[in-house]
Formats: sequence, structure tokens, C-alpha cells
Amino acid sequence: QVQLVESGGGLVQTGGSLRLSCAPSGRTFSMYTMGWFRQAPGKERENVAAISWRGSTVYADSVKGRFTISRDNAKNTVYLEMNSLKPEDTAVYYCAAKNSGRLVIESYEYDYWGQGTQVTVSS
Repeated sequence: QVQLVESGGGLVQTGGSLRLSCAPSGRTFSMYTMGWFRQAPGKERENVAAISWRGSTVYADSVKGRFTISRDNAKNTVYLEMNSLKPEDTAVYYCAAKNSGRLVIESYEYDYWGQGTQVTVSS
């Protein structure tokens, strides 16, 4: 059974940093496109960043220059480094995997999802 397990969420002050990790289990995800999404209360789920197996990346405009997605295929782990956090970054963050090398940002394109980790940025 494929599982994606996120970790690293928490409470941080404005301007602070957090690093989220996503550790897939059940198979090797080195050839998968991996994405991070977030969903705030009352809002739709939105893509934050995605990374192809080759390392190509894409970011939402709202996080460019502040967030960095990366992957360590040897550890089968994907990361989201979040700096200069703002209260509007508060959301549940989800890791997702797509069985394709194509870099995509639409949530319906992804095949597997984690359970989410809460990120709260206090003002």
C-alpha cells in the first residue's frame, strides 16, 4: 500500500521558517513528480510547489523566493523549505505524488496524497 507521510509542521511567528518533509512508503518515488499543496479554512486546495524526477521545479507566485522544494531520491524524501513565513501561509500542507515525469500543478493530476500537516503562522 502506498503512503505519503508528511512531517515538520507547527506553529511559527511571522518571518520564521519551517521545513516540511514527505516520506513516501510502499514504493520508490524517484521517477514520480512530487508536489506540495495547501488548504486554508474556507479556501480551495492550491498548489504551492512541484518538482519533477529530474529536478525541474515550479512555484506558486505567492511563495516564489520564499519557499524551496527539493528531493533526495536516495532517501526517497521530498522537502519544502519555507522561509519568511506570513500569516497567510497558514494552512494544512499536503504532499502528493504523480506517476509521471511531467511537471504539473493541478491537484486532480496527482495519484497519491498524504494526510496533511498543519502550519500556523502567528502575527
